[in-house]
Amino acid sequence: MEETAPRKGTVTQRAIERIKAMIAEGLLEPGQRLPTERDLAARLGISRSSMREAIRALTALGVLEARHGSGVYVTRLRAGDLLETFGVVAGLSPGPRLAELLEVRRVLESAAAALAAARITPERLAEVERHLTAMDATDDPEEILAHDLAFHREIAAAAGNETMAALLESLSSRTFRARVRRGRQEEDAFARTRREHAAIHRALAARDPEAARAAAAAHVGGVEQWLRDRLEVPSGATETFHS
Repeated sequence: MEETAPRKGTVTQRAIERIKAMIAEGLLEPGQRLPTERDLAARLGISRSSMREAIRALTALGVLEARHGSGVYVTRLRAGDLLETFGVVAGLSPGPRLAELLEVRRVLESAAAALAAARITPERLAEVERHLTAMDATDDPEEILAHDLAFHREIAAAAGNETMAALLESLSSRTFRARVRRGRQEEDAFARTRREHAAIHRALAARDPEAARAAAAAHVGGVEQWLRDRLEVPSGATETFHS
């Protein structure tokens, strides 16, 4: 009995890897319906119970999609869908892990800004400016933060890299609450955010990738340093961040 669970787990993992290999090799394409559970299990030489567990696991990861009355399909494999699990994990991370996530976001945000400076269209630049103007026109924290998120979302989209944009979306939603906390604790936080956003916008408008990279890195780096400073608590004391 003690040996059954590990063996079953191994077989299920093998089934997962086989299905993933079929997708990677083009035997199953995005949007395509899978063979029936029975046929697929027979083809791969795996029990139906293990195949069922493998399909459930890949469905939870966003690789497969069960459609009621129709069957199981390979999803479109869009980066945003596949990164939903990452977003959930990131959302449950404690303060020290949040600092790591902000570090990753700083690297990606600066790269996205540099790419956007080279690729942004006049229409999308106008959208970036619209959110910047909206932030300047209100003192309501919720409105400011909503336009803050939209400002960065437009820049990520302008970079033209769907995977990078999806990663930044996950990281931005996680750091949203950290910015809320910062705004409440530091009186000039929103004013600083406005100035930093204006610097990013100027670099985009000037089509200057290096200036955009530096401005974005400084912007996210400020939030990152703010959080790291608050994680440095005295020995024996504890401080918990639910950001």
